[in-house]
Amino acid sequence: MDFVMKQALGGATKDMGKMLGGDEEKDPDAAKKEEERQEALRQQEEERKAKYAKMEAEREVMRQGIRDKYGIKKKEEKEAEAQAALEANAEGSLTRPKKAIPPGCGDEEEEEEESILDTVIKYLPGPLQDMFKK
Repeated sequence: MDFVMKQALGGATKDMGKMLGGDEEKDPDAAKKEEERQEALRQQEEERKAKYAKMEAEREVMRQGIRDKYGIKKKEEKEAEAQAALEANAEGSLTRPKKAIPPGCGDEEEEEEESILDTVIKYLPGPLQDMFKK
């Protein structure tokens, strides 16, 4: 048992000396070990990136299958088609492309004026209605 105790105490005092700022043992292979450790970390990082790239490629194949099944286009494809349409419209033009008129603007104003006029005519007496209808 004395041997075991000496081993335990001997190791503990050696570690205590290091903790208190004593001379540390210089490992002659420390630089080589550190280099191997760094290389192992780089290799693990490359393997991790390759793994996630493969997983993302598999997900993209699945996403494309869903897009094909339901006729959905990617956001980039939609933007490219819209840009191509704008370029096709403005191909021979020297000015900037015209802004699209949103639905509900333009021709409907005349219809609204007519409907307002019709509404007013309804409330007029018979002879006045005839005058406005002609």
